[in-house]
Amino acid sequence: MTIQQWANKGTWNKNRSNSIRNDRLSFIMIIVIFYGVILFESSAQTFRQFKTDYLQDWPIPDTGPYFDTTASINVTGLVGKTVHLICKVKNLGNRTVSWVRHRDIHLLTVGRYTYTSDQRFEALHAPHSEEWTLRVRYPQRKDTGIYECQISTTPPIGHSVHLIVVEPITEIAGGTDLFINKGSTINLTCLVKNAPEPPIAMIWSHNREAINFDSPRGGISLITEKGPVTSSRLLIQKAIQKDSGLYTCTPSNAHPNSVRVHILNEEHPAAMHRGSGDKMASRLLPTVLILWTIF
Repeated sequence: MTIQQWANKGTWNKNRSNSIRNDRLSFIMIIVIFYGVILFESSAQTFRQFKTDYLQDWPIPDTGPYFDTTASINVTGLVGKTVHLICKVKNLGNRTVSWVRHRDIHLLTVGRYTYTSDQRFEALHAPHSEEWTLRVRYPQRKDTGIYECQISTTPPIGHSVHLIVVEPITEIAGGTDLFINKGSTINLTCLVKNAPEPPIAMIWSHNREAINFDSPRGGISLITEKGPVTSSRLLIQKAIQKDSGLYTCTPSNAHPNSVRVHILNEEHPAAMHRGSGDKMASRLLPTVLILWTIF
């Protein structure tokens, strides 16, 4: 082999080596770019998650305190049952939170301290919490009105909460006295109105003893329908003299109410009446019959 041939062969081997090296470098660059893209996407996703979980809830610097308005601004409470008015404040800083009653512009609480002499009102706040709660114990209907949660900025900013204190009413349809013929069905309907929620239970009693629906007497049933006005119907079939007496309906979230049931004899079927006025008429009926016989 001549010198020229050796030279050509050497050049060819060198070019081939360079080509192989370039191919390897290209392959390595592709691998690096591929993993770089994956790493970038993973880092971006991690940052977005971090921002969502942590940074979004952090107060923005220099924005000052503000109210979390997601809490309800209308609160309904029962007479005599403790109620809580909740105010959520974010980024409070070194400001203070107060509760003011609008009706008489009366300062109730400042921070965790109660300023009013009415001991039914109390400020509640857990350390490092955003909630500043006004607790009202034994609320009365007169406590209904607007209460404002204020932040001591300049000027102060406030968030109003409307408290409605209701007293459920228990009614028994038909008045305080019910006159029923012997052998007829006693039908008593108890209604509960103005309750923020239906009563859990409505208990019927006869002469101050709870009615046993599984008693040997039989024929006693109860129909309850819950809603804005909850009704409870007590049905007693084939009334007898022992069924006379005082029937009381006692809802779990309202005052009880009573009706007195009178069982009349069958010989005077026209004497079935309702109400106190009808009671007087039933008492006069025998007198009318006697006068009719005489004259």
